[in-house]
Amino acid sequence: MSHLSILPTVLRDETLLAQVLQDLGLEPLGPGHLGGFAGERQSVLLRVQLPEGLWLGWSRQSDGSLALVGDLQRLSRSRSVQSLIGRLTRRYAARQALQAAAVRLPGASIQLVG
Repeated sequence: MSHLSILPTVLRDETLLAQVLQDLGLEPLGPGHLGGFAGERQSVLLRVQLPEGLWLGWSRQSDGSLALVGDLQRLSRSRSVQSLIGRLTRRYAARQALQAAAVRLPGASIQLVG
């Protein structure tokens, strides 16, 4: 028996998160619901279906952060999901740093490679 869990993250910008998901070859979908055990449903701002059929979503928390929503029992068994979360977090931080640099250096050409 599994159910949806909500994990806090340091992510705050859903537009930036959607860009990162696209960078990683995933197709982010807008607001919707993730389904869990016995009809459980959780509203999310952003969701993505992984190649193995699992779903991840992100919902806005009261502090403004985006919490990761998913079936942790199934997700924890997947090394590819664990790797994806690490890549996603690093890519998000890199894009966030580039955005800050672009604000400070408006005439510079700044891009993320790789």
